[in-house]
Parts: sequence; structure tokens; C-alpha cells
Amino acid sequence: MRLHQIEDLRREVFGPVLHVVTWRAGELGRTVDRINASGYGLTMGLQTRLAQHAEEVRRRARVGNLYVNRSMIGAVVGSQPFGGEGLSGTGPKAGGPQYLTRFMTERALSIDTTAAGGNVQLMRDAD
Repeated sequence: MRLHQIEDLRREVFGPVLHVVTWRAGELGRTVDRINASGYGLTMGLQTRLAQHAEEVRRRARVGNLYVNRSMIGAVVGSQPFGGEGLSGTGPKAGGPQYLTRFMTERALSIDTTAAGGNVQLMRDAD
């Protein structure tokens, strides 16, 4: 299927699929904004010789993974956390510093020891 505009992308597709987007001089920011408007943001790749283009895309793109001038095939396990933003996000990035908390459940227990005849003075002097 051939799509003619960024806005023609209406769903996320996994697999060996490559969407190629070009832009006219001076429209890189607008192009990234149009991509962001799709709501999806797993991975983006950029091929450029201009450092200012890489910096502009880094600042604007709402993606979990941005690859500049390199292969876009997966993050390096143990070195690069992997995950997306927006509709492509599932919470903390896999392998990232917050990933463990995704599998945790925080719980609290509070017991009033005085209700069972506990010595309040002992509890107060425990400092």
C-alpha cells in the first residue's frame, strides 16, 4: 500500500515495515509535529548530515527511541531501554531504571496498638 501523506498512517504496524518521510527545506519541525500528531511514538530514525537537524528532531519528536544515522533494528539489551510514547507506550521503558516498579504493588498496613491494650508510652519513647 502506498501512502501519500503522514496523516494517512492511522495505525501502528509491527514487522518489517519502513515508512519514509521527506521534508522540504525549512519544514523539518512541521514534519515532526505532523508525525507526533499521529499519537504513535515507538521508534524514529533520522538520516542527516546536519547536526542541527538531529538536535531539532531530538527536541521535538515524541518517541521512545530515536536513532540517528544508524540501524533502527532494536535497542541494545542491557544498554538502551526500549519503549514508546503516546499510543505506543506501555509504561516504563523495558530495561530502564523505572521498569522494575511496573511489576510491583505498593501496600501499606497501619495497626492501632492502643486498641489492643498496647503501651502508648513505649511506642512514643522508641526514638
